[in-house]
Parts: sequence; structure tokens; C-alpha cells
Amino acid sequence: MNRRRRLLQQLGAAGLLSAGGAMGFLQRALAAGNNPVPPGLHKLKGQVTVNGQPARQGQLILPGDTVVTGKDGEATYVIGQDAFLQRSGSTVSFGKSMADFMRVLNGRILSVFSKGERQVKFSTATIGIRGTACYIEESAGTPTYFCLCYGEAEVIPSAAPHEREIVKTSHHDHPLWISDDMKMPSMMVTAHIINHTDAELILLENLVGRWPPFYGQTEKRY
Repeated sequence: MNRRRRLLQQLGAAGLLSAGGAMGFLQRALAAGNNPVPPGLHKLKGQVTVNGQPARQGQLILPGDTVVTGKDGEATYVIGQDAFLQRSGSTVSFGKSMADFMRVLNGRILSVFSKGERQVKFSTATIGIRGTACYIEESAGTPTYFCLCYGEAEVIPSAAPHEREIVKTSHHDHPLWISDDMKMPSMMVTAHIINHTDAELILLENLVGRWPPFYGQTEKRY
């Protein structure tokens, strides 16, 4: 079975071939191969705004921009050599430097990053990203979910910076719940894989002309 057919099956199982132009979007991603698609918004679903204004297909996401998806919204977009799948009910802001690259204010986002250091921030931690992929779920008043899908990152809990940890994974090896509750014995607790799939990671990496490092392996997929 070739890569394209296998990917179609994985995306179908993940529910990514639903109505709303997903097939055309998938075809563009697969056609990209080693040729990245242009930066900008590549798939919009439901209510999506950029800086409070309705988002447009192809619109660039620039430093200082804030992307908000409504309760029925979803956005897939590319910034440089990084790609993002922002789920419904989410607010994500992009800074003007690598030291303040992305802030997840609330909601859920799956991201793939090119090589190079950048910082991702949310309420309970700062993550030093070093060319990797990650999934984040952020909700006020509860621990943040963070999965380093593959690659390397430095995780610094906001409430206990001394607990910082260098995390290295190859395939969702060490997901975490990260808390800011000082009553907890540790700010970081091992979690399980939730709410993101290998098929989605493959799709995002294809948009920027790459394949994830796990692709082609035969072990359990997510």
C-alpha cells in the first residue's frame, strides 16, 4: 500500500475527510510533497476570526495576530515552515519574536515546527520548542495538557521553574498534565494520549513539505 492510500485511510478514520472542502484541502496537502504550500489560512470551518475580523482563505497570519475559533470553528494554517490545526473554542496569539512565538490563551491546538528554537507559552508553563510537534489543551483553572508528539522541548512550569525538564520523544512517549496548584506534590504528572492523531500530524507536516519521523513505522498509531 503506497503512502497516499495509507494516508487517505488514516485521515478518513480520523474524520478529516468530512464535508466542507476537506478533500480538496487534502489533495493540496498531498500534492505538496516536498514542496510546501504557501503560508496562510488553508482550511476554515465555522466561525474563525483574526484580530476580531472574519478570517479569509489564504490570509497570512502575522506576528502580533490573534486567531480565534468559535464553538463550531476550526482553522488550519501555515506560518513560515510551521503548521497548525486550531480546534473549536480556541484563542491563540502569535508574538513578534521567537522568545514569544505563540501563546495558547485557551482551547486546543496541534502544531508542527521546523528546526530552530522558539517559545510556546500557556497559563501553566513555558515550552522551549526545538523543531518538533506538540498538542496543547488549555482551560482556565485546570491543568494544561501537553503532548510532545516527537522531538525535544524544555518544559518550565510557571509555578515551579525548578521542576523544569528536558523532554525527548519519538512518538507521543511522555504526555503531561501541567498544573499551577502549589498543593500538588509535582507540577507535572504523566498523562495519556488524548484528542490528536498521527493522521493529523502527517497532514500538517505535508503542508510544509515534510513527513513526521514516525511515518512508516509499524507500531501502534494514534
